[in-house]
Amino acid sequence: MTSPSKPGLTVAFFASDKGPGDPERASLMGEAGRIFARKGARMLCLAEQGALPVPLITAARTAGGTVEIIADASIKVPQALGEVPITVLPDRAERLAHLAGAASVFVALPGSLASVSALFGSWAAGPPRPVVMLNRHRAFEVLRGFATDVLAASVAGYDRKVQFADSVEDLWNKVSWVSDQAR
Repeated sequence: MTSPSKPGLTVAFFASDKGPGDPERASLMGEAGRIFARKGARMLCLAEQGALPVPLITAARTAGGTVEIIADASIKVPQALGEVPITVLPDRAERLAHLAGAASVFVALPGSLASVSALFGSWAAGPPRPVVMLNRHRAFEVLRGFATDVLAASVAGYDRKVQFADSVEDLWNKVSWVSDQAR
């Protein structure tokens, strides 16, 4: 059973369709975009250095979702996404701080090292936000081990701040739960 819509939930997605990585990531992005759109989440997508999570944005919009792109000046939005609002912030630190200030929750999908770097840059740039990582094909297994070994012993309530979902279906449930815990 999935959670009902959460009014006011803004989710920053960190996903990349560039470079080596999970061959299923385009379908994972599409599935995540559809689920979050149907649940009424507002989605923020980071786009840098020519990398734009097109499958996530396309699926979310097709499902009636609200999406905004936070981008550097290199991003060329495909004509099909021309109506998606885009905020261009030339400075990377400014982009990451903007995401940190605007999002309620961060979601990391399997992708490139660049998207993980941006996730942690945003996490460090602003007020503390819960993070949920889709650990498909053990993409974030090292971070899961770190959370279990280090965070559990040193950060009170770390499990309300960092979660790992093993499937796209479970991703919304984890995001919903951590957003409730953060309130």
